[in-house]
Amino acid sequence: MRHPRIPAPLLLLAALLTATAAGAHPREELFTKVFPLGKCNGFSNVGENDYMVIDPGHVLRLEGDDDGEHVELVITVLDQIEVVAGVATRVVEERESKDGELVEVSRNFLARCNANDNIFYFGEDVDIYEDGVIVSHDGAWRVGSNGAKAGVLMPGQIFLGSGYYQEVAPGVAEDRARILSRSDTFVTPAGTFHNVLVTDEDSALSPGHVEKKRYARGTGLIQDSVLLLVDFHPAP
Repeated sequence: MRHPRIPAPLLLLAALLTATAAGAHPREELFTKVFPLGKCNGFSNVGENDYMVIDPGHVLRLEGDDDGEHVELVITVLDQIEVVAGVATRVVEERESKDGELVEVSRNFLARCNANDNIFYFGEDVDIYEDGVIVSHDGAWRVGSNGAKAGVLMPGQIFLGSGYYQEVAPGVAEDRARILSRSDTFVTPAGTFHNVLVTDEDSALSPGHVEKKRYARGTGLIQDSVLLLVDFHPAP
């Protein structure tokens, strides 16, 4: 998953503002953090729910300007499987570039719950680049390692106001989301979308930095903060 890298002074300022900011996330206890995977009756590594697709060949490309840099994010559902904690997950690759230079590649491990169509997040491998060289793997985690557990990347059933952890890797990756709307109309360079899901997403590790994301039915992510969908190719 694309992880914004925020300067420490901004994190402190954001934390101070969070206490009174309108529209900030609700209290910590209102985010679901424990998910009963046993009720899934198994997992699938293909298919989709209303707002996320994990069929191989599905590709999204988002672009936008962030602090004077042109950012491109390409999300590709690969024809690859990764077994994590005994579950055969689908590998979804994200490649992020700034001004044409690759800055991050992540390989996300996802699986769809057979019982309710929740798409669970089982971890990710992360390569952070500088000048074409891998310099770190910050943000990498896997279920079963160092206390990490599966989170829900996209629920199969949408309940307005609900909050849920997408990543449950203590001290490493603790992204979470809150559902704001599922009836939005939103215009992107790739077209106009209706019945759009709108979320606020942040991290328990930096709760003051909230980003808006939007997801379209049958397509997936169409807005990631300043990035907008410019092109997409459905799975064949």
